[in-house]
Amino acid sequence: MPVLASRSTAPLKRAPRTKNPAAVYLARLAPGSRRTMRQALDTIAGLLTEGRQDAETLPWAAIRYEHSQAIRAKLAERFAAATANKILAALRGVLRESWRLQQMNAEDFHRAIDLPSVKGSPLPRGRALSAGEIRALFEACAEDPTPAGRRDAALLAVLYGAGIRRAEVVALDMADYDIETGALTIRRGKGNKDRVGYASNGSKEALDAWLVARGNESGPLFVPINKGGNMTLRQMTDHAVWKMVQKRAVEAGVKKFSPHDLRRSFCSDLLDLGADIAVVQQLAGHSSISTTVRYDRRGEAAKKKASELLLVPYVPTAVEGRAGR
Repeated sequence: MPVLASRSTAPLKRAPRTKNPAAVYLARLAPGSRRTMRQALDTIAGLLTEGRQDAETLPWAAIRYEHSQAIRAKLAERFAAATANKILAALRGVLRESWRLQQMNAEDFHRAIDLPSVKGSPLPRGRALSAGEIRALFEACAEDPTPAGRRDAALLAVLYGAGIRRAEVVALDMADYDIETGALTIRRGKGNKDRVGYASNGSKEALDAWLVARGNESGPLFVPINKGGNMTLRQMTDHAVWKMVQKRAVEAGVKKFSPHDLRRSFCSDLLDLGADIAVVQQLAGHSSISTTVRYDRRGEAAKKKASELLLVPYVPTAVEGRAGR
């Protein structure tokens, strides 16, 4: 693989952030996407420099066609297609900023981003939770008499009942929740898109119960709670949400799952109940219906049920008819 940087041991210079294509690219992304794409850029930098540089120190404008093609080949070897294509998307984004910053001419830019996507159809990631598992999680929260029990029930209710990403959940503010209608305004979600989700039925009751414990002070909708039951009026981290679901899964005797699996369950269950896939796409904030389809975890039972909707007008032969008498 072509190595981009020299083997010099001199200290690496970091360009000002306003002139660094990687920093400019990351600044354009929603907060929930920055960490993932920063990791993608670090992966690229490591491949091109044999691990000596990262996203902030790599001279991105020096990348040429031979480098980007070599990167694609390495990614195809090491990662699933979806992961490889996500990393390639980050590469294209940074090269575009290099061109916009006039650090790269148009011909070199267009040659370097001329990368076909990595092909592959892996099995779907994650899983959908059963109705029994979801009920057990809420029962585990109900058995916790501290404010954390109410908060975690409300978090689970929003993650599952509204299908909101965990980075979007922790970014919710009190002003984003309409207590009358149950509307939740998600601001600057993935792709910097705003949308409206809804807490209804049990989700709204869980949120309203949490607000009784939290109070109506302005600030983040969900806040940290220490072991003594004391709240701090600041935003939770998305990692804290991940730790919460692991804790409640153990208490409920539920097989390990991720916060994103609740979002998968949201999509699957809505589709199973007959919701229009275009509406599910809008509620989930997916850019295309094909993404929503990938979240469908209804499994073989749903496929078998769908196949039974068709009637095959088979007519037995005369020989078969006589044999059955």
